[in-house]
This record gives sequence, C-alpha cells and structure tokens, in this order.
Amino acid sequence: MRQIDLVKEEEKTLKFWEEHKVFEKTLKATEGGRSFVFFEGPPTANGRPGIHHILARSFKDIICRFKTMQGRFVLRRAGWDTHGLPVEIEVEKKLGLKNKKEVEKFGIAKFNQECRKSVWQYKDEWEKLTRRMGFWLDLKHPYITYEPGYIESVWGLIKKIWDKKLLVKDYKIVPFCVRCGTPISSHEVAQGYEMVTDKSVTVKFKVAGEASTYLLAWTTTPWTLPGNVALAVGSKIKYAEVESAGEKYILAKDLVEKVFGRVKRDYKIVKELKAASVAKLAYEPLFAVKELASPKSYKVYEADFVNTAEGTGIVHTAVMYGADDFELGTKLGLPKFHTVNREGVFVKSVPVVAGLAIVTEAKKDAMTEKVILFYLKKQNLLFGEAEYKHEYPFCWRCKSPLLYYAQESWFIKMSALRSDLIKNNSKINWVPEHLREGRFGEWLREVKDWALSRERYWGTPLPIWECSKCDHKLVAGSLDELNAHRADSSAVLILMRHGEA
Repeated sequence: MRQIDLVKEEEKTLKFWEEHKVFEKTLKATEGGRSFVFFEGPPTANGRPGIHHILARSFKDIICRFKTMQGRFVLRRAGWDTHGLPVEIEVEKKLGLKNKKEVEKFGIAKFNQECRKSVWQYKDEWEKLTRRMGFWLDLKHPYITYEPGYIESVWGLIKKIWDKKLLVKDYKIVPFCVRCGTPISSHEVAQGYEMVTDKSVTVKFKVAGEASTYLLAWTTTPWTLPGNVALAVGSKIKYAEVESAGEKYILAKDLVEKVFGRVKRDYKIVKELKAASVAKLAYEPLFAVKELASPKSYKVYEADFVNTAEGTGIVHTAVMYGADDFELGTKLGLPKFHTVNREGVFVKSVPVVAGLAIVTEAKKDAMTEKVILFYLKKQNLLFGEAEYKHEYPFCWRCKSPLLYYAQESWFIKMSALRSDLIKNNSKINWVPEHLREGRFGEWLREVKDWALSRERYWGTPLPIWECSKCDHKLVAGSLDELNAHRADSSAVLILMRHGEA
C-alpha cells in the first residue's frame, strides 16, 4: 500500500489554488449573492504567530468557506493591528525604557517612529503562515489601523456615538496601570486576573472621645489606608460591642467569633448595636492628611454595599480608590484628594509614607506595606494581619498590578445599552450554546461603561476638542469636518496620537 505524504499533498493543493486563483474565483462566482459579513480580527505583526492563532484562523476559514458554498458573498480582507499599548510596550523593551517619563525624555516623535517600524517586524511570517495553512484571505489589500483612512472611519463611529449622547467625559474610578501610566477598559481587566496572596489587615479606628473603644475594619489593600476618610456599615446588619484585653471593639455580631478566633483572643459581647447607632460615631484619623479634613470626614455612614461575607461588617472607605468608596464619597460630599500620584507614589502631604511607591518592578512594594503596618502597630491600631489568597487584576500587557484610581476619562455609556445588548444576544446562534447565558451573558449583565481614552502616544487620536473658555465641545467625524473648523487651512495636519496631545 502506497504511503501518502500529507505535507506534499497539502503543498500541491495550495499550489493549485494559487496558480488557478481559486479564492478569487469563489469571490467572482458569488459576488451577486447575499453578503455574509466577515471582519478579520487583525493581528499585530510585531510578534510571531503561535499555535493559538492557527486554531482561531481555522475556525474562521471553515465558517467563511461554508458560507461561500451556500452561495453567500464573503469578502475576506486582511487587517493589521498597528496601534496601541502592546506595540508601545514591545518598543519600550527594545529601547530599554521603563515608564512614560523615560519615553518623553527619549522623544515622543522618535518613539512613535519606532512603533511604526516595529509593527511590520514579522509581517512575512504572518503572511507565510496564512498561505501555508490555507486560510483564504485578501493579503494584497489589507486595512491598516494607523492609516488616516482607517482612523477617519473610527472618527465617524465616535461622532455617531457622540450624537446619540453615549460619549461622556466623567470623573470616576478606572482600572489604572502605574507602569504604563494609563487607564484600561473593564474588558481588558478581565484578561489579566491572577490568583495572588496578599496581606490582609484588620485595623482599629479609635472612636472619638472614647478612651479605648475601636471600630474594626478589614482590608486587603493596606496602601489605601492613608487615604481613609470614612467607615461604612450595613443598615440591615446587627453589630456588637465586644470587650477583650481591656479594650472595646465594634464589629458585625455574626463575625465576632470568626474575627477573634483568627487572632486567638478571648472576648465578651457587652451589648448589641443597631447600624443606625454605629453610624452616629466619629473616629480619629489613622494618618493626619490635612487635605482630607472636613466636617464630614472620619465618621461612620450607612451604605448598601456592606455585607458580612468576609471582613468585619465595617468597610474602610478611601474615596479615590474604589468604585463603592467613590460613589459613597460623591453622595456624601466627602473630600476627594489623591494620597497617591499617577506614578503610584505617596504625595508629600501624607505623613509616614510620603515618597514611597506602591508598585515597583511590576509588583506591589512589600517595603511600603511593611512601613504602613509598622506604623499602625506602633500606634496600637493594628488588630490583626494574615495572608489572604484571592484574585487580583493585573495589566494584561505589562503584568503590573492595577490600581482602582479616580480620574477624568472619556467613556462610552455601555450601561445605557445593557438591555438592548442582552436582548440582541438572545438572538445570536452561539456555539457552544451555553455561552449565550453563561460567560458572555454574565458579562453583558454586568457590563460597565467603556473607558475609551488612553493616556499614551501611539494610538488613534480622539477627535474631541474642548473650548478653554466655555463648556463647548467639538467632535469631528472626518478630516473634512475638522478642517472646516481650522483657522489656517493651509497648515499640514498629521494624525499622531491621543491622551496628552
């Protein structure tokens, strides 16, 4: 029996397809048919293709061929993703640049030129793979995301979103990468969760006017403690005043045994308290940050996000570093002041830790955490500490831990479209079917507003201009529309970047 050489047979078939322009002929034969719309999710050619790309492209090719065999016209245009943070990070590595400051020192124009060159590094390998695996794709007429024509098409979409009042500038909590110096979107965050072991601490907040009575609050982010400005309790939670070793502690009654058992301390419940009575208390600040002082600061408030699933039933609130914290702070009119700057370093006015970094070398700085905990111990404000294993978000590109950080950004109001998204999802023929209501459906039900803007250099410039004297904003949907508003129409306009342009 003759042995079949599958590799040679494949190569013969590929040669036949190319010599006889079979792909082109299928397009010609079906050009009058109903379109089946296919968009090639473009690869970035500054990295080599891997086995996962072969798998994804095989599915794409099978579906497009099947639809062609049904008589549908399936235009298959190749694309190249040439913009964005992945490109910038690769160039930073090549040039030995560690952060945005070093990029700016190197020169943004030179940096962007390096980005432009780098995106074609492995183009030949991608095209070779595409041909060799038999993926029918129009490689001669690709769309390229850094070209003005493509950028203009994005501008057109942004203008439509603006006209529908779905594009807004807002000040809210966003996932922020200190190393990259930019916020990222919620769907990018979903790609970067890792299981980590962090230090969890239970902190004593001394009740004002009481000699030795403390409110107990628990956190897995000790770096946020200098930014504490309030405590939150749940209105439906029962609280208790507990006596132990000559001191009194207030926490959720259902968690007393668990909290004191963790530190192996004897205790006695003195009395039960309602949330409303706990919410009347004020306490002494852990760190005397003058910018956080106000008549509303360092008090206990009721909030609906507090639960007894873990912790103490009392939530430490740092307005600038958590979505619930920020929402509560905005509602109550609490001070909004960053104790940590955009480089992830404590600002000068924060006692004890000024100048210390939260994140160094793509990980949380253990020394900074030790300084905070040592200070709390010295002040008799640390009730307990323990290792805590949990999922934590990391930058999907540089692998640095993310901070939830309040700042101004541009958002697409996806939350306003939630019901429409869920309704349309129910009409999609999902394979496998369980994804419709499962992973994808769950994501849609919790969809967040899309943080659109990036404070970087090599990306599509947002077509938004704001008047410096009034609140007027111009969103240009095309170059022609932008040119119509220019004072000097003879000047050359170059589309370069967004963020700090």
